[in-house]
Amino acid sequence: MSKCLSFAVCLFFAALVVKGQEPMPIKKDSTTAKIDTLKPAYINPGKVAGRRAAIRSAIVPGMGQIGNGVTVYRIAKVAAIYTGATLLTLSYIDNNKEYHRYLEELQYRVNNGGVGRPGGDLEPYPTEGLIRAKDTYGRNRWVIIFSFGALYAVNIIEAYVDARLKYFDVGDDLSLKLSPSLNMNSGTMYGYAAAAPGVKLTLRF
Repeated sequence: MSKCLSFAVCLFFAALVVKGQEPMPIKKDSTTAKIDTLKPAYINPGKVAGRRAAIRSAIVPGMGQIGNGVTVYRIAKVAAIYTGATLLTLSYIDNNKEYHRYLEELQYRVNNGGVGRPGGDLEPYPTEGLIRAKDTYGRNRWVIIFSFGALYAVNIIEAYVDARLKYFDVGDDLSLKLSPSLNMNSGTMYGYAAAAPGVKLTLRF
């Protein structure tokens, strides 16, 4: 009996001392985790097309409009761009010619004591009038130069906007509805609510 008791006591203390095997943590595959978190990047085709059209129009004016698709409307826009550039060029040539003509006459008068060039078409005009005319033609030249820059910028912006609108999707589910309505004024005194006519705008996507 004493042997059994001592054996039971030994088993009890052995059970207290012995620790169970700890479970090994399972490591996740980092490659699989990275693949699972990757999502396909969204590419906006309108933004890409707009950037491409802007670069084309910056290199050759009108190329961005034609690159968006050949239509009568786009061909008319390209023709308007080059017509405007041609008119500005002719105007610049004319104003530059007149500016130098008046400038040469004034330089001649400065070197010859204020006397006009004999036989010249500007000889009878006073010096003050020649100065004003020279300044006017000189100012016109700068206006034309700035107009060239504005036309060039409009050409690029228009090509970009046209390309973006080409890919702008207006689905069949988009609708706009206008309907008459009555607006009740609840802020009046004595509980009297006045009705005011109105228009209700409903936009459905």
